[in-house]
Amino acid sequence: MAFCVQCGNQVRDADRFCTKCGSQQKAGPIPAADPFAGISARNAALLCYIPWVGWIAAIVVLASERFRQNPTVRFHGFQGLYVFVAWLIVEWVVAPAIYVTGFMFGRGHHALANLLELAVFCAWIFMMIKVSHDQTYKLPIIGDLAERSVSEQRT
Repeated sequence: MAFCVQCGNQVRDADRFCTKCGSQQKAGPIPAADPFAGISARNAALLCYIPWVGWIAAIVVLASERFRQNPTVRFHGFQGLYVFVAWLIVEWVVAPAIYVTGFMFGRGHHALANLLELAVFCAWIFMMIKVSHDQTYKLPIIGDLAERSVSEQRT
């Protein structure tokens, strides 16, 4: 059920006029606002690489109707999402494993965990620079996964 654009009375979707006030109703449902309506493809791709929060933009880009037919933006959406997953793996699996083994054997290997976290952070920054210059760069392993994800959705 819809509501009158003038008085707020409940009207059926097929009604052209409100039965209470007689106001003409808009034809069809009101479309939802596109969050990327005023943003360029380059900026949408750039948002996918913002450290720690780019995954939100990547999901919105991948779900957006506007970029459904743009393989470059979708590639950056997938690659940004996979970089975030790599960070999660380093942060939640690899780093704790390094800390535990270092603690058990009496040696601290905190530098290795920090180096891996720095590598993922540098990948985010590197990709932001590449995208800001309109360059498509495929990261090792992650880029192949992103390409495969884009190609699977096109078929």
